[in-house]
Amino acid sequence: MNKKEKYRNPEAVLDVQHMFAMFGSTVLVPILIGINPSIALLSSGIGTLVHMLLTHFKIPAYLGSSFAFVATMQALMKADGYPAVAQGAIASGLVYVVVAIIISKIGSGWVNKVLPPIVVGPIIIVIGLSLATTAANDAMMNNSKYDLTYFGVAIFTLVMTLVFQMCFKGFTSLVSIMLGIICGYILSCCLGIVDFSGVEKAAWFTLPALDVPGISYHFKWYPAAILAMAPIAFVTMTEHMGHIMVLNSLTKRDFFKNPGLHRTMMGDGLSTIIAGFIGGPPTTSYGENIGVLAMTKVYSVWVLAGAAVSAIIFSFVGKLAALIESIPMPVIGGISFLLFGTIASNGLKILVDDQIDFGEKRNMLIASVILVIGIGGAYLQLGNFQLTSVALSTIIGMLLNWILPKKAASEKAQEEKIKQEKQEGKIYQ
Repeated sequence: MNKKEKYRNPEAVLDVQHMFAMFGSTVLVPILIGINPSIALLSSGIGTLVHMLLTHFKIPAYLGSSFAFVATMQALMKADGYPAVAQGAIASGLVYVVVAIIISKIGSGWVNKVLPPIVVGPIIIVIGLSLATTAANDAMMNNSKYDLTYFGVAIFTLVMTLVFQMCFKGFTSLVSIMLGIICGYILSCCLGIVDFSGVEKAAWFTLPALDVPGISYHFKWYPAAILAMAPIAFVTMTEHMGHIMVLNSLTKRDFFKNPGLHRTMMGDGLSTIIAGFIGGPPTTSYGENIGVLAMTKVYSVWVLAGAAVSAIIFSFVGKLAALIESIPMPVIGGISFLLFGTIASNGLKILVDDQIDFGEKRNMLIASVILVIGIGGAYLQLGNFQLTSVALSTIIGMLLNWILPKKAASEKAQEEKIKQEKQEGKIYQ
């Protein structure tokens, strides 16, 4: 669809559908880490437009808040506040930029060698399961005490989301997260556990609460935050490339060649850098919006650009930001049961799809070490410097993949024995 056609096509109103598709997940990330959701809407809208500009308005993709960084951002927020998160976000965006430059020079074949499925799959499982305790606490705890009412709201939210996901089709299924949150919110209102004071005080229209380095806060280096978040960018890159592959299949085009993987990577990286500079979480391409594209068969970039503009406009609605912030934690916990589990399941899916053989010692060892270090919460502490469990397991996984031989000595010996027995006629082929 060219630029003129978008004004004549009534399907241009689909931009609202795309905004709803990304809305639930995009605002949930800032809630989980403790920042203003309006900033996430603003940064996702701006980031999407920047990505489109870098890719010459050829790729119909929406960039929303990334869940991959949540556990690390939560740890950084508790230790040093948002300035540390911002530097980590900017660093992860710069990793994208560097990789994009390398890809433009030598191609992308090396990416799969550095991050094969046996490394990426377990790391994604770690990202999902490392958040499991957070989801459970949000669902059960009211001021550090177990609350049956809270847990009931959480389970109701989860069940309603599953109902929308499994018993409905089309757009209703695609926005099941948002609908589940709405149902949980309504029940919470009936039970009197929603605080509306913030909504009443909020202005209808207000500037998003930007957190800009050197302006909103004094600039200070946080090397631990940089080293904690930067490695995770390598994991989200695989998600990025997977989404591009799906878009290639849907649109019957080859976006790896035109506009090129280096441009899509660069756009994603710059989007995350911008988010870090204005106070938002890192961004990534959204499968929810790809689902809308598959459902509607409308692959117009301009429809998604409209969704990005709508997100930017909504970020200035103060009442909306306050309403989102009033969502009770058991509602967030209930939806997190599904979301965090889905992240982990996607890691399993990578291992299954690529037919990883766990009969091979090398695969078993790499996956085992990544899973226990990551899910167990092991971290590296050197003075004030801390490398979080997700980042540590990512780095160790990449090192093990590089260091370990393709075959264990015992496996080589067994193969040689079988080969020799075949030659001697002891084993018949």
